[in-house]
Amino acid sequence: MSFPWTEEELRARVGAAVQSYWSARGGQAGKQKAGGIVTDAGTRSEVTGGQHLKGFTGLLCDLISSAGYQSSELRFKSGVELPGFYRPTKQWDIVVVRNGRLCAAIEMKSQVGPSFGNNFNNRTEEAVGSSTDLWLAFREGLLGVQQPWVGYFFFLEDAPASTKPVKLASSVFSPDEVFRGTSYRDRYEILCTRMVLERNYNAAALITSERDSGGAYDEPSSALGVESFCRALFGHLIGCA
Repeated sequence: MSFPWTEEELRARVGAAVQSYWSARGGQAGKQKAGGIVTDAGTRSEVTGGQHLKGFTGLLCDLISSAGYQSSELRFKSGVELPGFYRPTKQWDIVVVRNGRLCAAIEMKSQVGPSFGNNFNNRTEEAVGSSTDLWLAFREGLLGVQQPWVGYFFFLEDAPASTKPVKLASSVFSPDEVFRGTSYRDRYEILCTRMVLERNYNAAALITSERDSGGAYDEPSSALGVESFCRALFGHLIGCA
């Protein structure tokens, strides 16, 4: 079974998902304002509805279906809780099961401004913590005996605050020099690259886009590109018994 899309078809699908993302961001904020909800601060009102990444979820679900998986084997709205080691369960964004085997689990996150600094640390802790929790649960036999494919998908707003170099905060010991002179976009690239190198995740994808991009997007690293991510997932699923 061959990969279902050409490079051009995949880019078109990703562009449509990007456009859907920005529409959902703006739409969710508008709904809360219209409903008189004023408790959310900054851009938080744009994400509390939970629909902003549905375009990317749809893309990955279409890919999984193309690999021969039925709707009963693909979970993305409910039934996505998996056992953990440090906690009873954790909800993943997409879970694929077949014949009682966990074939794949995917974590999907995004960030827009203005608080890139605080959110970067939070996203880092979440990403590393979730993967560590899952792999320890697998070691303990809580996820079956066949190794699953675990992916991390991240969407970042391309904005001046995310692309300009950031000064390193003071520290008791000197930080890794790789972070010196980096932007938050650079740091997300380092994070995703290192999580794959350290086998926290089998693959990671990182894409960026300006808020008024009209669906245009960029991939800071070809190794973290959507096509590489999708092909790795597709290849694993084809071989999943």
